[in-house]
Amino acid sequence: MRMIVLFAGAMAVVALVFRWRYRILNTILAIGILRKFAVQLSMSSPSIRRKFIPWMFQGKSN
Repeated sequence: MRMIVLFAGAMAVVALVFRWRYRILNTILAIGILRKFAVQLSMSSPSIRRKFIPWMFQGKSN
């Protein structure tokens, strides 16, 4: 019985986090130190850096 209650509680938490994921992410990234850490962490990944660096520095093509 205890395992069923724990499983149901965990599933409820996962469902709430999934439903409010963008609100939670915006709240966390509103804190400057956490935003800086998230950017440093993401830019240390070579695959993310390869995709974003050329996109950020390309000029507008008309």
